[in-house]
Amino acid sequence: MTGACIIGLDYGTESARGVLLEVDTGLQIASHTYPYRHGVMMRTTPGGKALPRGWALQNAPDYAEAAEAILSALGRGRDIAAIGLGFTASSPMPAKRDGTPLSVLHPDAPHAYVKLWKHGSAQPYADEINAKGGAFLDNFGGKLSGEWLVAKAAQMQAEAPDLWAETNRFIEAGDWLVWQLTGRETRSLAFAAFKAQYSDRYPEGLVPGLEERLRDPVKVGSSAGGLSKEWRKRTGITGRAIVAVAVIDSHVVLPAINVVSGGSFVGALGTSAAYMFLSDDFRPLPKGIEGVAWNGSVRDLWCYEAGQACFGDILAWFVRTFPKGDTSANSFAAYDAAVDGMQPGDSHLLAVDWWNGNRVPLADSNLSGMLFGMTLETTAVGIYRALMEALCFGAKSVLDLFEADGFAINRVVMTSGLATKNPVLIQMMADVMQRVIEVPQIDNATAVGAAIHGAVAGEIVPDYPEGARKFGAKAVTIFDPDPSRASAYGALYDQYQVLCRQAPIRQSLRELNSIPSPTKAGRPDGQEIKESVA
Repeated sequence: MTGACIIGLDYGTESARGVLLEVDTGLQIASHTYPYRHGVMMRTTPGGKALPRGWALQNAPDYAEAAEAILSALGRGRDIAAIGLGFTASSPMPAKRDGTPLSVLHPDAPHAYVKLWKHGSAQPYADEINAKGGAFLDNFGGKLSGEWLVAKAAQMQAEAPDLWAETNRFIEAGDWLVWQLTGRETRSLAFAAFKAQYSDRYPEGLVPGLEERLRDPVKVGSSAGGLSKEWRKRTGITGRAIVAVAVIDSHVVLPAINVVSGGSFVGALGTSAAYMFLSDDFRPLPKGIEGVAWNGSVRDLWCYEAGQACFGDILAWFVRTFPKGDTSANSFAAYDAAVDGMQPGDSHLLAVDWWNGNRVPLADSNLSGMLFGMTLETTAVGIYRALMEALCFGAKSVLDLFEADGFAINRVVMTSGLATKNPVLIQMMADVMQRVIEVPQIDNATAVGAAIHGAVAGEIVPDYPEGARKFGAKAVTIFDPDPSRASAYGALYDQYQVLCRQAPIRQSLRELNSIPSPTKAGRPDGQEIKESVA
């Protein structure tokens, strides 16, 4: 039997993963993954209620089920000193005063469920708020995204007023899970600052009754309390089991990859991509960047946030739709190998990576992607390469916004799923950016980052730098840019920027997304849901 351990939980889009780390050695000794029972609901609720286009929901009890399975598998009979968790965001949900999800009470009401980060139909409500403006938008580029908490609350209040009246708490799913584990409602500054525009207080007067359904947050690395007696009984965990407040999943990885100081540009490359720039000092938000907050990612640092709304999802969609092997893994391997033998411009194609809308610089989830240059010589491999290049161009456009505003970037670090699984993509990104890219070598980096947050909250380590030293990555893989590809990629990137800036094209993409089509149930796709509770 080992000594005291810490557990890190990583709640992603499709599943949750946990890791078990020894306190004394810092080593990972076990991991466990658990898929959500209902997955991502984009067509129907569990009871079969049809969903309009652009909806993406999840079922909160799935999160608790996953927590019980993972904590039991990793912690039963063990001395657990602390638990930390990262959670995909913004994924807010309505709940009762005691934490009961409204979906438990109203299983056929779509607005009673968690609205996942990729839920896009709240964008019109964000647009209405943006049109009115306000000082609360100063650190968010003057605009809310439809992905964020306030826009989703506005959608629920307008489209399901009876359910809204029944809602006592409107809460990020990560904060809700911490509440379940500890029995105490404790909200994290990570979600409040970046997803609900909290700065000393929440913005007022945007959604009727919203402020009374929120609670003031605490900074990352804070304790939300110990694991409750109920959860100790359910999981068999012993020890102090201090639970840290939740952190946005893309941010929680930072200490695991040794990014705990200013000057680093980090990309967390998963189904979507999040980019973070850490700074010791505050500077006004660069034009087009999503937001900035203090103490919301790593303590005593400013974190500037940006992202691509669809990253790995684009490649997964392509491989699923146009398979090149008998399994998804074999298809990816075949496409990546074929792409690796091509040079920039070989396909004569150009894609724009807005398959799930655009975060930076447009903050418009109603946009859709583009593919240009198709001819009778176009191949599936050529299209796949164009999609990979588009992802790299989108990443470079974010980095360029920081550098254009005078931010000094000392390191470029890429992490999470695609960074470690797809070296062809990371080499392409280095060539496109013409920057050295570091990929830290560590298994389950996001879950390890969550564990480090738990270690800080449980005072197992005094701060994040010590947590990174003890539990974080010990080695990195370096991707050096190929100067011979700079010219070709530069020309393609210029054309990418030309297309992205065309207002008429963007308007056409929005209108294409809004054209209704009949569903199997006979209701126009995209029809507004009006809910009432009898």
